[in-house]
Amino acid sequence: MGVIEDTIAWVVQSIIVLIQTTGYPGIVALMTLESMCLPIPSEVVLPFAGALVAMGQLGLVGDVFWDTFLVAIAGTVGCTVGSIVAYYAGMEGGRPFISRYGRYVRMNEKHVDTAECWFRRYGDWAVLGSRLLPVVRTFISVPAGIAEMPFRRFVLLSAIGSLPWCLGLAYMGMVLGANWQSIETLYRPIEIIVAVGVVALLAYYVWRRRTEKAVCRP
Repeated sequence: MGVIEDTIAWVVQSIIVLIQTTGYPGIVALMTLESMCLPIPSEVVLPFAGALVAMGQLGLVGDVFWDTFLVAIAGTVGCTVGSIVAYYAGMEGGRPFISRYGRYVRMNEKHVDTAECWFRRYGDWAVLGSRLLPVVRTFISVPAGIAEMPFRRFVLLSAIGSLPWCLGLAYMGMVLGANWQSIETLYRPIEIIVAVGVVALLAYYVWRRRTEKAVCRP
């Protein structure tokens, strides 16, 4: 294998070992790092945790469904904490901070441009909708911070938007069990459907707002 493949394999193995040894706190920590824009794929963290629940190797309640839900809650907590860090990085450092340090956390100008475009077009609701989309879901916190979106609203929408993502991945991992690594073939079509649905809802929201403004004009 090449350097990139070796690095990916090392990251995946490290994630697996950390979750096996620390359980739910490890899930929180890993999802926090991912939402800080570090290269920690939730598509590995949450399905593997769900698979451990199915195999009886992870759990607090003793019920497979409730323990899977707790995995999703742990993931949501981590996503929210990491998003807060990224939010403050955007608010305090702005674009100069991203230009200087973004390459160290897999973030470039294109990522920020895409997230800013979403934020300008859909406003605060971009934070909610983007949490269900790949790539954008991680980076949307930065332009939200740059725009100084109200903090409490940001945290609330981030948490609400992150829960379905975390629950979906954890549940699919639980269903697949020991075959959790085959999850990509299962969630890719679902991801596309969700992405189309989110874009359609946000587009409708923008159209509705513009229509209401037009009606209110004298």
